[in-house]
Amino acid sequence: MAPAINSTAPDWLERQRGDLVLIVDDVPDNVAMLHDALDESGYTVLVATNGESALQRATQALPDIILLDAMMPGMDGFEVARRLKAATATAHIPIVFMTGLTETEHLVAALDAGGVDYVTKPIKPKEVLARMQVHLRGARQAQGAVQTRRALDAFGYASITVRVSDGRLMWQTPLARELLAAYFGASGQFSPVFAPAPVLDWLRRHVPAAREQQIEPPRFYAELGARRLSFALHQQIGAAEPEDLGDGESSDWLIVMREVSDLGLIEAMGLNFKLTAREAEVLYWVVKGKINRDIADILGASPATVKKHLERVFSKLGVETRTSAAAMALNRIRALHPHWEL
Repeated sequence: MAPAINSTAPDWLERQRGDLVLIVDDVPDNVAMLHDALDESGYTVLVATNGESALQRATQALPDIILLDAMMPGMDGFEVARRLKAATATAHIPIVFMTGLTETEHLVAALDAGGVDYVTKPIKPKEVLARMQVHLRGARQAQGAVQTRRALDAFGYASITVRVSDGRLMWQTPLARELLAAYFGASGQFSPVFAPAPVLDWLRRHVPAAREQQIEPPRFYAELGARRLSFALHQQIGAAEPEDLGDGESSDWLIVMREVSDLGLIEAMGLNFKLTAREAEVLYWVVKGKINRDIADILGASPATVKKHLERVFSKLGVETRTSAAAMALNRIRALHPHWEL
């Protein structure tokens, strides 16, 4: 068996020979046969013989594809795949399972764990190479969008890629993870692996029109106090899977998010109308159509306290009703921010 490339070798040295493949198998004969076939085809090969070393090597080397034995002592391949897909750095790497288990439930388990494909044992090197080439092409297409997504982060946008069939987050930028945790963590709907339920419901409602008519659907919004997070369905990533019956359910979709904060607007309202910070907040929520009880819940105060703040707002604005106060404030807001939306 040819020696495995040291995982600490410089990245340029590993990549100059071709795509980097990580073989994970505890059976030496399987490793030797695959290693020789891949080496002859121009691939650079890494080897791991157990789950822990597979996770370590995948994280360090970031291979282009992983051939993963499903059944190994200790940590099995299913758990290895789940951990790789849960980590942002390795979630994008396609995993092809190698398994001697041909029962349907085992094959489904391999795909549910994050595998893109499987080959059955005894291993046929030509079949493995053919399957790999298909998934490497798909991975290269997906990776072409990585730099764009990182650029979005730099400009205050964030992006996620969601697999509609099960809601799994196939990609998320660091900013996206922070925003999802902030907006959905308190309600218990945040997961580092799956899209929040409201976002997934919105996505599934609009995927057919987005795919068939090539139009951008209405945006989804989540609110956190005076902060607002918008979700725009941007594009479908890659080709639909064979089991996709035409509704996009098996495809991955890119969603671009952007947060807009009205905190500066509230401060400007306070300065313009000579209001205290809390009075400006109350007026802001009146403009947004909230009643006193809702405003109290948002601000963590009692309805009676909100009523007192509102009375002082009326006095300072020279109006007698919340409708008049809202209209005056809205006119001032539109003068300051012409494109502001309720």
